[in-house]
Amino acid sequence: MTQELVDKIKNNPDYQELVKKRTSFSIKLSVAMLIVYFTFILTIAFNPSALGTPLSSDTVTSVGIPIGMAIIVFAFVLTGIYTKRANGEFDDLSNKIKQAVKED
Repeated sequence: MTQELVDKIKNNPDYQELVKKRTSFSIKLSVAMLIVYFTFILTIAFNPSALGTPLSSDTVTSVGIPIGMAIIVFAFVLTGIYTKRANGEFDDLSNKIKQAVKED
């Protein structure tokens, strides 16, 4: 890829919009995941009895097990949300950029 092509892409307003939207969206999803994860870890560190409470009086499974599983599911959901937007809005912007570069 030539430097001229790189400059043409970087100066394209659709490229700048794509970078801005993608970065903003990925930061929001990352912050959401970090908040959920570190809340779980800090609860384990500072209040382990909250997650160690049995689900019911006759079970061995504690409250922490389904919460931990929910965190894993939450990560998959966030991945799905990002993938859906990437395959839609972000791909559309990428295609517009490719078309604009081909036309020049």
